[in-house]
Amino acid sequence: MSLDFIQKYPFILAFFFGLIPALVWLWFWLKEDTHPESARMITLSFLGGMTAVIFVLPLEQLVFDSIGSQNNLAFTIWAGIEEIFKFALVYFIALQNKNIADEPVDDIIYLIISALGFVTFENTLFLIDPVRTGNLVDTIVSGNLRFVGASLLHIVSSGTVGIFMGLSFYKSRGKKWLYLILGMLLAIALHTAFNLFIMSDARINIFLIFGFVWIGIIVLLLLFEKVKLVKNFQT
Repeated sequence: MSLDFIQKYPFILAFFFGLIPALVWLWFWLKEDTHPESARMITLSFLGGMTAVIFVLPLEQLVFDSIGSQNNLAFTIWAGIEEIFKFALVYFIALQNKNIADEPVDDIIYLIISALGFVTFENTLFLIDPVRTGNLVDTIVSGNLRFVGASLLHIVSSGTVGIFMGLSFYKSRGKKWLYLILGMLLAIALHTAFNLFIMSDARINIFLIFGFVWIGIIVLLLLFEKVKLVKNFQT
């Protein structure tokens, strides 16, 4: 691939670098699912997460134009927009159909797939300019914690919503809504906290939040195993 081609079509290489980590995580989470989902639904859910970015960006710009980015409210709204759209797209694609999402862990799997699609497109947009200017390596190295941390954060936040949905899978409709709202609020809170820390100039905060997100991944894995044990006699 020539340098001229890369500079003319930076999206291709940027998408490639944005896709690789997502595929690794996709393989990992699908391996955890004892009843694999269809390739068609996996692909559609992944594309749904990517599509969510298209809706999110103009809304986040609207928030920025309205209230700026120098207060906690803006970060909370941005986090809320991203979590809601990641959920909404995959809900209409897969989660609403219980012939597709037919066991508790499926909610977690599909939400994480949506998150991986979202972060793939988000990282692609992040990398386009560095690819075009030839500063790709420097950008990834200098922004490594932010780059990787944001990817993991999307997995943790969407996975959190999926955990709450999985725990309420066999409960009443009212309890399902309650669990979903609680899961969404927690996901937005985690996402907001990450955004606030990551914007800090203090390097110690970057390492702390990076460690925090990895702890979140471990907790998510433990809760994933718990959801596997959810039985249909629960009320």
